[in-house]
Amino acid sequence: MQKKGGLGRGLSSLIPSGSSKKTEVEKSTPGRPGREIIDVGINEITPNPEQPRESFSHDEMEELISSIKEHGIIQPLVVSPRDGGYELIAGERRWRAAKMAGFRTVPAVVRTVRDQQKLELALIENIQRQNLNPIEEARAYKKLVDEFSMTQEEVAKKVGKSRPQVANFIRLLELPLEIQEAVASGEIPYTQARTLLALDSQAEQIKLYKQIVRGKLTVRDTESRVGEKKGRGKPLKDANTLAYEDELRSALGTKVEIKKRQDGGQVIIDFYSDEDLKSLIEKLG
Repeated sequence: MQKKGGLGRGLSSLIPSGSSKKTEVEKSTPGRPGREIIDVGINEITPNPEQPRESFSHDEMEELISSIKEHGIIQPLVVSPRDGGYELIAGERRWRAAKMAGFRTVPAVVRTVRDQQKLELALIENIQRQNLNPIEEARAYKKLVDEFSMTQEEVAKKVGKSRPQVANFIRLLELPLEIQEAVASGEIPYTQARTLLALDSQAEQIKLYKQIVRGKLTVRDTESRVGEKKGRGKPLKDANTLAYEDELRSALGTKVEIKKRQDGGQVIIDFYSDEDLKSLIEKLG
């Protein structure tokens, strides 16, 4: 479940709430620009090149087209001026559906934003609506890190997730393309794919992935097989637990182990002197 606080501010700061009037003007006040909803020619708009979503479900689009034909576009698009026309920031599904429905204009809020904001807002919108598959989400996070020099912690705050969650999504891109495509299509869940990252080579990852598909292995089955291959003889800890251990180790500066049970678990924190213990108490206090 996403944290709504961080996500809600991303789009609501740009979009006036629930109006589909042709024009609605709000006067500017000190420190806050005015907001205006205008009708924009549908062919004046071009897609957002920073849009993280790469696939659009035919069935979902058909449902949206029917809804738009009956009720119109209730939530305006967000666009940015570009080359005499407009570039989409948020609302690509609505724009595509309106084109397919034969609309000539769409309601839109015009904003001037940086490329980074375009990616952030498109990403936030899709996460809010759960429209991205795990690989699209991973690529968007990686783009924010690589192209816009954001830390994983900064990305996590922007999209309302924890840093380990963002890190786990990005690590999916280390998997072979064949497995990435299986995750994107929903053939295997991303939690199961994440477990494969513990294997030492892509050849081993592909081999076990094929066993997962043929044998319909569960996530627990996969963890057990990975554990056996790693010589542990017991199920491997899931990627989230390992990421939380790493985060606690970084924060506390000492070894931390998480032991999970069905109804809870333990967090074991090592210390090596009274001074270490005192320092840990201060950090945890």
